[in-house]
Amino acid sequence: MFAFSRVAATLLIVATAFAAPAAVAAPDVTPLVSPQWLADNLERDDIVVIDIRSPFAGSSKDVYLKGHVPGAVWSEYPGYWRTDRGDVVGVLPSVEKLEAALSELGLSEDKALVIVPAGGNSSEFSAAARVYWTVKYLGHDAVAILDGGHKAWVAAGHPVETGNVTPVGDMFVAEPRADYLLQTSDVAKRLQSSAVLIDGRPADQFAGLDKHSKATRFGRIPDAVSLDQAVFYDDAKGQLKPQAEISALVPATLGDKSVEIVSYCNTGHWAATNWFVLHELLGYKNVSLYDDSMVGWSQDESLPMTSDRTVIDEVRTFLSDLFG
Repeated sequence: MFAFSRVAATLLIVATAFAAPAAVAAPDVTPLVSPQWLADNLERDDIVVIDIRSPFAGSSKDVYLKGHVPGAVWSEYPGYWRTDRGDVVGVLPSVEKLEAALSELGLSEDKALVIVPAGGNSSEFSAAARVYWTVKYLGHDAVAILDGGHKAWVAAGHPVETGNVTPVGDMFVAEPRADYLLQTSDVAKRLQSSAVLIDGRPADQFAGLDKHSKATRFGRIPDAVSLDQAVFYDDAKGQLKPQAEISALVPATLGDKSVEIVSYCNTGHWAATNWFVLHELLGYKNVSLYDDSMVGWSQDESLPMTSDRTVIDEVRTFLSDLFG
C-alpha cells in the first residue's frame, strides 16, 4: 500500500510539472480610466496603451511624435480599425485582419488595452468608442478609454514622451461575440418587434433634411428613436458628461434595461458612443451595433424608410445639387 502511494505521488508530481501553466487573467479595468489611474499603472507589463490621434481628429503622427503618453503606441483611426465593403464605408474588417493588427500592437488575453483619444469633440470620442466596441466584439473584456484623452493627461501635469514607440508583438486570438454586431438583414427582421432602434445622428439627418454623402436616401429606419450621441459629451472639457447627467438624457423609451436596443447612425461610428454609454456605463444588457447603418440600409431600395421631408426640402436639395 505504501509503495503504491509513493508511485501515485510521483506520477502526480510529474504530471503537474508537465501540465500547461494556468492562464493569467488580464488586469481589471473600468470602461473609463482616469489620467491618475493610468499614471499609477503605466509601468505594468500587462497594459498596452494606444494613441489613436489622427487626421480624423485634426491631428497626425507628427503630433504624436512631439508628445504622447509614455509607452503609447500610435494606432491611427480609422486605419486598420475599419474598411469599405462595396459602397458601404467604415465597416468592420475581417476577424483575421483584426487579430493580426492587435497581435502586432502587443495585445493578448492576459493584457489590458487603454485607448487614448485626443480629448476633442464628441465625434472624436466616437473613434475611441468604436475601437473599444471592436475589441469587446472580438471577445476581449480588458479594455478602457482614457477619460478626457491626451488633453486630460497633459492638463493633469503628467509627463509626455517624444518619438516613436515600436510595439512588442504578442498573440491575440479573437472569440467574437455575435450578439454585439448586426447586419442589415438582422435589423430588417427586428422591424415590428419589441427591439428599440436608436439613431445616433444629428436631428437634421434623423428628420431627413440632410444625409451622409454615401447614403442614397434621406430619412431614418421606421420607428427609430432619435438620440444624438453628441448630447452625452462636453466639448469644452473634452470628455463625457458625469454619469448622473448622462442617465437623465436617455429617452424614457429605454426605461427597461433588459429591452433589446439596436444602435445605428450613418456608418457605425457615432453609434459606437451610444452603444458605449448604454451598454458599458448605464448597464443596458442587450445592446448591439448595426455596422452598415444608414449608408447600408438606404442602398437597399426594398427596405422602408421614414422622413419628415417636404416638397420644399426636395426643391432645395435639387437646386443645391444643380448649382453646388
